Amino acid sequence: MTLSTATGTAAPSTLFDKLWERHVVAEPAPGVSLLHVDRHFFTDLHSPEFKLLAARGLPVRNPEMTFCVADHVVSSRPGRTGGNAAWSETYLADLRAGSKRYRIKLFDVNDDGQGIAHVIGPELGITQPGMLVVVGDSHTSTHGALGALAWGIGSSEGVHVLATQTVVQRKPKRMRIRFEGTPGPGVEAKDLILHAIGKLGTAAGAGYAVEYAGSAIRALDIEGRLTVCNLSIEMGAKSGMIAPDEKTAAYLRGRRYAPKAEHWDLAVQHWKTFGTDDDAVFEREVEIDVRKIRPQITWGTSPQDVIAIDATIPDPASAGGERRQAMLAALEYMGLVPGQPIAGTKIDWVFIGSCTNSRMSDLRSAANVVRGRKVAAHVRAWVVPGSQGVKRDAEAEGLDRIFREAGFEWREPGCSLCVGANGELVGPGERCVSTSNRNFVGRQGPGARTHLASPPMAAAAAIAGVITDVRQSTLEKR
Repeated sequence: MTLSTATGTAAPSTLFDKLWERHVVAEPAPGVSLLHVDRHFFTDLHSPEFKLLAARGLPVRNPEMTFCVADHVVSSRPGRTGGNAAWSETYLADLRAGSKRYRIKLFDVNDDGQGIAHVIGPELGITQPGMLVVVGDSHTSTHGALGALAWGIGSSEGVHVLATQTVVQRKPKRMRIRFEGTPGPGVEAKDLILHAIGKLGTAAGAGYAVEYAGSAIRALDIEGRLTVCNLSIEMGAKSGMIAPDEKTAAYLRGRRYAPKAEHWDLAVQHWKTFGTDDDAVFEREVEIDVRKIRPQITWGTSPQDVIAIDATIPDPASAGGERRQAMLAALEYMGLVPGQPIAGTKIDWVFIGSCTNSRMSDLRSAANVVRGRKVAAHVRAWVVPGSQGVKRDAEAEGLDRIFREAGFEWREPGCSLCVGANGELVGPGERCVSTSNRNFVGRQGPGARTHLASPPMAAAAAIAGVITDVRQSTLEKR
């Protein structure tokens, strides 16, 4: 923590700065820090890193701080036992062998704690306030919703973390985005962050760690906060985080890896020290009035290509330079016409899942829309819970029955259609409304056309067979 030279007292500091400084082991070069890692989630796609570690004859420094997760390449097909192809089975076999060799806890296919890393980390209490969490996945910023430092790492960094329990990083600048006000009908956490990305752009957070604050953030439950932090990378940010509060402690209490007995009170008292000081300075501040936000839907091939559901598809003529060319290419790929309403666009698929929106609150909000209704005959609709825990809880509430009776497929936990790394794909030219986080060209399969939206918006589209306004759908249901 920086001290004031005039008074000798601590200068006002951001939450990010406080946590960063707590984790510095050394500073090998100006502006470069060696940081201690508290939690490392090691996913199946990175299982070849075990071979790199073995080739160098290196042990795992702290196996108890790493958790192996089968999530990206596993099949979500009911009754699955592994992946959908020989190559995915190879990745899973390497993950199992590496976890056994190095005595690392493995959440294997169909284990009771298995699921997407960014879902099970918070859900099991492995992720806690004040920790530094890394994963070989760009949406690691999700964990920051619990007041943790969290970002994605590459393969070489993954090997370094395994061998040393540290990571080398340059400290980013700090940005704060305040969401103020009370959202209107049909507006979810996903709409807040999509609107912010659309307003600020995908490069707005480049070089920054973002802290989310404001009355609308405080009003969100923890699962909503996880959704907001999840998409931080989509505005180019290093990480996203929210200061822990009473909701954070209530969420973590009693979870499998959370502190127990007398350690619980000590942990909560410790977490209370994590927060941005009143006079702390951010290099950039942004405020967003959530009262002006309407349910959002993407139209293009970038998360910043987003509009309100009752808006028209933008005209590239209104933009200039590279942005205009990008919009033209996106419209061609998506098969859309500028100036036309986005609502009413026919769809082929709906996917409710991913590390962005596959938790209990997401499934409940979607189920509320589809209850007693039927998926359009031409639409294929999937619900993929984010973890075995979510799946069990949803089935205990009867949510699976609601989805099945409506015509949805109820699948097994995993990343599934978010990225198509397991062979589960949207077909060429087919249009999917997805609760995932990326709508890049080919993200859900070669030629697939993806529209990002909240779970209720996706559910409403499945029923209507077209992109539709969930607010209107809800009124019609009444």
